[in-house]
Amino acid sequence: MSKARIDTTTTASPDVVKAINLLYKAAHSAGVPQSTLELVHLRASQINGCSPCVDSGARSMRKAGETDERLFSIAAWRETPYFTDAERAALDLAEHATRLADKGDAVPDPVWNAAAEHFKDEELGAIVLWIATTNFFNRINAATRTQAPQMWG
Repeated sequence: MSKARIDTTTTASPDVVKAINLLYKAAHSAGVPQSTLELVHLRASQINGCSPCVDSGARSMRKAGETDERLFSIAAWRETPYFTDAERAALDLAEHATRLADKGDAVPDPVWNAAAEHFKDEELGAIVLWIATTNFFNRINAATRTQAPQMWG
């Protein structure tokens, strides 16, 4: 394990913290279930190998009452019976929106349309914003080698 390059919890400017708080508020105020946002955060963080986000995401979900079965199987959500159709659509969207370079059409219409069957436009916008925010945190944490449980945001 590499040593953290900087302590992002103390070096973030007040303006950055304010912007992050606004992103958080926007994503969490559109009516998407908190558990769905937590799932997409954890899945995107797993894909990106962001240890502080995986750690904090799993801890947050457990604190909110998430079951071990669901926590332990998020990486294999397609092969388990623990997720609703809406959660599966959000997880699929999260995977595609996180792996942008893997395909020419990063988020194909069938993936988007499946999510649109379960979420209104405002909710879809919030899910996409939260996926992007998660990827933002993942990249900062990777670049600075932030260690779990130290992270900012």
